[in-house]
Amino acid sequence: MHCCGQEGRRGSWIKYAIFIPIAIAAGVFVFGSIVMLLWNALLPAIIGVTSITFWQALGILVLAKILFGGFSGHGHHRSYHRGGHEKWMHLTPEQREKMKAEWKNRCECGTDKAE
Repeated sequence: MHCCGQEGRRGSWIKYAIFIPIAIAAGVFVFGSIVMLLWNALLPAIIGVTSITFWQALGILVLAKILFGGFSGHGHHRSYHRGGHEKWMHLTPEQREKMKAEWKNRCECGTDKAE
C-alpha cells in the first residue's frame, strides 16, 4: 500500500467525484426536509400560516443564504488559512525546518512501518 505519490492519488479523484455529488444531494435533502418539517410542525399553529412543500423549503433556505449569508466567498475557511500563513511567517528558520521535517515524516511511505 502506498500512502503518498502518484500511486496513492490515482483513485482518489474518482472517489471524490462520486462522493461529493452524493454528499451535496444528501445535504440538500436533509436540510430541506428539516426546514419543511419544522415549518409545518410549528408555524401553522403559532402564526396561522399554511404548510409548505419540500421545494418551498429549499427556496426558503436559498433566500436565507442570500439575505444572511451572502455569496462573497470570504468565509471561515479562507481566514483560517490566512492565519496559518501568518503563523508560518513568524517562525524562526529552525522552527520552519523542524515543521517541514515533521510533515515529511507524516507523508513518507516507509516499508518498515507496514511490516
